[in-house]
Amino acid sequence: MANKDWFVYIVEAENGHFYTGITTDLERRFAEHQSKQGGARFFHTSAAKRMVYHETQANRSSASKREAAIKKLSRKDKIALIETH
Repeated sequence: MANKDWFVYIVEAENGHFYTGITTDLERRFAEHQSKQGGARFFHTSAAKRMVYHETQANRSSASKREAAIKKLSRKDKIALIETH
């Protein structure tokens, strides 16, 4: 089985809040968030609007570590990360 790249991504909700996650398939995961079928509960109160950021990681472990680091950022720092992308 070939190794798949993992992605860390940030989705902006309709209410302006950011959701950070990991996946091997950005399009599928965003569609899940929008449909609320298999998406994060985060989007039950405000729909997924658009994917504003993503980056590639070599494996699930590094993706999870990067996801945790991004989640710890302040909103201001997340916006700066998105704007430099």
